[in-house]
Amino acid sequence: MNKPLWKALLIGFTLLTILVGCGDSSNSTTAKTSLLATTSTFGVTSSGGFLTVDSGAGLVFKVNISGGDINSIKYNGGPELQSQTKGSHIASGLGATVTSSVSGGVAKITLTTPTLTQFLLVRQNENIIYMGTYTTAEPTVGELRWITRLNSAVLTNVPVESNLAGNIGAAESTDVFLLANGETRSKYYGNQRNIDLSIRGVTGSGVGIFMAYGNREGGSGGPFYRDIQNQSGGDTEVYNYMNSGHNQTEADRMGFHGPYALVFTTGATPAIPDMSWMSTQGLDGWVDTTARGKVIGNGLAGRDTAYTYTVGFANPTIAQYWTTAAAGNGSFGSYNMKPGTYTMTVYKEELAVYTESVTVTAGAATTLNTRTINADPSTAAAIWRIGKWDGTPNEFKNGGTFALRHPSDVRNSSWGPITFAIGAADNTFPAAQWKSVNNPTTVTFNLTAAQVAAHTVRIGITDAYSAGRPAITINSWTSPNPGSSNQPNSRSFTTGSYRGNNTLYTYDVPASAFVVGSNTMTISVISGSNGTTFLSPAYSYDAVDLL
Repeated sequence: MNKPLWKALLIGFTLLTILVGCGDSSNSTTAKTSLLATTSTFGVTSSGGFLTVDSGAGLVFKVNISGGDINSIKYNGGPELQSQTKGSHIASGLGATVTSSVSGGVAKITLTTPTLTQFLLVRQNENIIYMGTYTTAEPTVGELRWITRLNSAVLTNVPVESNLAGNIGAAESTDVFLLANGETRSKYYGNQRNIDLSIRGVTGSGVGIFMAYGNREGGSGGPFYRDIQNQSGGDTEVYNYMNSGHNQTEADRMGFHGPYALVFTTGATPAIPDMSWMSTQGLDGWVDTTARGKVIGNGLAGRDTAYTYTVGFANPTIAQYWTTAAAGNGSFGSYNMKPGTYTMTVYKEELAVYTESVTVTAGAATTLNTRTINADPSTAAAIWRIGKWDGTPNEFKNGGTFALRHPSDVRNSSWGPITFAIGAADNTFPAAQWKSVNNPTTVTFNLTAAQVAAHTVRIGITDAYSAGRPAITINSWTSPNPGSSNQPNSRSFTTGSYRGNNTLYTYDVPASAFVVGSNTMTISVISGSNGTTFLSPAYSYDAVDLL
């Protein structure tokens, strides 16, 4: 073979080997990328009113110097991923002062306003935008959230419940939408509880963009709170909500929020990245591990082993934390906590069954001997009981649907009104009751002669809207009207939540109210307010029993 031809073949073989070797067959976010990506250069450049950040591994994005929005995102030399109608940003855009630095293999973009600082960090050869948010006041929009607004023509694989595509108009307000087949969609639907947040995203051909939600200590609402994660149908949107007015049960916390991260892959769901390295990056409000403490609990007595128990910690201004108690003896540990005094709450599923005050000291462990649960309503002997004392309406009719769709959705069973005979299946009892939809609920039960005596009726609710609360009538006896419960001042049951402040109502019923044989109790929604259909006064049920 002549030498020129031999050399050409050798060069061609070498190039082919490089191309094959650059194929991404790993789920790791730091894996090798395409040949196009290997030609990029890590760093930050300024041109045309933008800072262009290059990870050196395939991710390139542009930050508008005038305000701080991300206005372009490309990955592995592919198409534009960023929506071109709106930027990606914290709150609704900051109008921030934008600065940058590159040091030690880290590119750092700092977006500064008088009351909020947003950090965007990229490590060399990692296709991840690491983030943190520091606040001294709530943004003027009344919410603290990161919004990634993406190109819907590329990012097409999205959660169904929050996909507004093809809707025929609003079903409620301007944020819950109706499809022609009677199904409903909203950004409020399909969202996870805080305790379940890990990593979640959207994908398209050859690309996936995932939010790693990270540390929730600066957020609000506790372990079972849900907030917006996605919306699509116009742009494809990926959110990280830290607080909002969406049925939130506690005030907003200021300080450092995060860290959290936006992770780019070729489509596979990545592992949650380690974010501890950010402690060396001089982020405002960051509290290092050396300035933190922990709580160790030796056990929880009095548990019902059929349920999961969560131990939560909350200080109104410092932080929130939670951990799951061990299945064996109920031991638990909460680590890397900011110093301060916290209310520790033990939850049976989502129902608070024990509370106490616990102080966390920097660099130390607070050890708690075995605690005995003392506020579980289910320990009381009942003549009959409807549902489970677990802080949720999940076992009732349509109870599992609040987080997935509007109560009017055609897929839901009829809400009633219904008559429920004691002994019937719990899933035939309504999960919620509205003044203008399914009022009243009737319960029938039998008593023996020995059971005709004074009794207590208990009704537990998980949330209420527009001051709705239950009043009861048993045969010809009617209870006094109870007071309203303390609940968030916002929509709830129609925006993906049954989670407010669990409240127990008790009614002391005299013996004269009962008869031998069949008895009838009606439960009615009362309120000084009114409303139409699913925006009328209402509450959701935890359990109902007769002691």
